[in-house]
Amino acid sequence: MTSHTIEAPGQTSSSPKKKVAARYIISMLVLLFLVSLMTVLNHYQIVVINKTVLIVSRWIFLAVLFGYAAMKRSLTTWILISMIAGTEFGFDFPDISLNLNVISQIFLRLIKTIIAPLLFATIVVGIAGHSNLKQVGRMGWKSLLYFEIVSTIALFIGLFAINISKAGIGVVVPDTFAHKELQDVPVLKGADVILHVFPENIAKAIYDGQVLQIVIFSIIFGIAVAMLKDKFKRPMIVFSEALSETMFKFTSLIMYFAPFAVFAAIAYSIGQMGLDIFVNLFKLLATLYVSLIVFLVGVLLPIALAFKIPVRKFIAAISEPVAIAFATTSSESALPVAMERMEEFGVPRKIVAFVMPTGYSFNLDGTTLYLSLATIFVAQISGIHLSFEKQLLIVFTLMLTSKGVAAVPRASLVILMATASSFGLPIWPIYIILGIDELMDMARTSVNVIGNCLATVVIAIWENEFDPKKANA
Repeated sequence: MTSHTIEAPGQTSSSPKKKVAARYIISMLVLLFLVSLMTVLNHYQIVVINKTVLIVSRWIFLAVLFGYAAMKRSLTTWILISMIAGTEFGFDFPDISLNLNVISQIFLRLIKTIIAPLLFATIVVGIAGHSNLKQVGRMGWKSLLYFEIVSTIALFIGLFAINISKAGIGVVVPDTFAHKELQDVPVLKGADVILHVFPENIAKAIYDGQVLQIVIFSIIFGIAVAMLKDKFKRPMIVFSEALSETMFKFTSLIMYFAPFAVFAAIAYSIGQMGLDIFVNLFKLLATLYVSLIVFLVGVLLPIALAFKIPVRKFIAAISEPVAIAFATTSSESALPVAMERMEEFGVPRKIVAFVMPTGYSFNLDGTTLYLSLATIFVAQISGIHLSFEKQLLIVFTLMLTSKGVAAVPRASLVILMATASSFGLPIWPIYIILGIDELMDMARTSVNVIGNCLATVVIAIWENEFDPKKANA
């Protein structure tokens, strides 16, 4: 199996990542301390410092960070530093930042062109190339069982977190939010959810970005190829292998653009919302972020330890796709890179190609946790008391409605509105949630990617096909 490496700007396959001198790192940390100290002293009016001096000092620190990235020659480092620079740029130059969204949108469009051919090719090769249809069925039920258990735990963590923090009680509703118009989003019925799983037109499914429909089509197509005579089957497998290799190279080229896209996405978000929005709804944001951390440490980490997955190596493997997902608030933007990293980590391509895209519809851990939290928040801010029994009913409803509609535009909004309407909750509090949805989406999208990456490793170990030598390389 071919191993792929997406190279950082300026990095070739023969030039490994460089170590940065300890003296440079110490200087960087000292500068960070001084810039932070100046900012704190000025904020609390202990020492009044000119605004221009503060801005220049922060940009000097950023210049040092860029020097660090140039020496590291790591794409992940460039992405992380681009996030910091984007935050600063969005804060200092909000008017300019509002025009940068087009850069991140270009990146997302290019990534979306990869997904359909990459999924199709890798799934067809995984199924037809091995002709093991029993394994496909086995991976299917194992994946769905794992997804259901983990996502249900996420729902309950969100429920407990919002009941403990009571983030919706006592919130002052800003007039700007109260008068916002909510986009008209159709509420899906049970039959619509089921129909969204199956493609009526594969070209339409690709155009609409219906990941699950593409997966279903590719699985059936792969099974059909596996049933062909060898003289017909072999050319299809060779074509699919060539297509998958081409799409991985295509991904490598696009990833050179990732740091610019991340910078633009973060700058646009900060420029659009500003940092003041953190203050009024800090409790809700903190509740989500803390509960997601609890989920990562209390659920996903024990799973990784139970399956004897090398945690540090796993974190290193997923850091790049997670950073991209966080900055762009798009799970799709991280999918090709995440698939590649998991293959490099020791998960066979056939398992990566089956489990990860399926998880994008059935294993959105961050989104499911957010939905239970947001639903109770709507009740709290409306002054409606929900009994524990009714809250449990909401959770069980979300267990069903949150599955299989990930490819529906604004899926979390669709589900949130449907749940609120079903239980007689008002819709207007969703205006407030939409005000900070970008900030919340960053966190939940990152957790979605982490959960799906872990799921591929778990299923690979469960199938006795995980290669620990690659993981520890």
